[in-house]
Amino acid sequence: MTNIKILIGDDHRIVREGLKQVLADAPDIEVVAEAQTGPEVLQSVTRLGGPAGLSAVLLDIALPERDGIDVLQALKQSWPSLPVLMLSTYPEKQYAVRCIKLGAAGYLNKGADPDEMIAAVRKVAAGGLYVSAVAAEALANAAAKTGVLGTEALSHREHQVFRLLTTGMSVGEIGAQLGLASNTVSTYRLRLLEKTGTKNDVELALYAERHAKTSPSS
Repeated sequence: MTNIKILIGDDHRIVREGLKQVLADAPDIEVVAEAQTGPEVLQSVTRLGGPAGLSAVLLDIALPERDGIDVLQALKQSWPSLPVLMLSTYPEKQYAVRCIKLGAAGYLNKGADPDEMIAAVRKVAAGGLYVSAVAAEALANAAAKTGVLGTEALSHREHQVFRLLTTGMSVGEIGAQLGLASNTVSTYRLRLLEKTGTKNDVELALYAERHAKTSPSS
């Protein structure tokens, strides 16, 4: 039996151990590497030779130093044939479409049951696209839209700042995480307020919560 070789990129050890335990129940799947930060994921994939040494990458969105969406784009640029399955606790309706448009082979919530996790890994490793029913609905709604609304109107960088602002991070903290000057982050913040029609960070957080509940299936 040919082993499916997996790299797990997640900054929480307990999550990595949990994923390894789930995947250990599948005799054809082998976790060959782990990484805790965005740069470590890229270094490990390079060390393993991309698709020469890996069947797929399981990648968390909220990685430190360089977030998972940035890492996804870098991986698809350097190793376009390497499948990347995004993992997150963020709502599928909010992130699945964005990740798949950027080249992900699938999007899976960390709360998925073990059988679904194994099925998703097998499917993307075989070259398929894995989407849950919720993600499929989000993709269908996005394809049916004649115009771009809500957070889908944001650029990748604006979306990064938007997500971090709504977690309560300060402009300075966001700048440090994304490698941007504070005044640059402030400019993105002003654009976000304008595009979402909100007046301050509290309203922006409420907007994010409302959008997560209603978009795109409302």
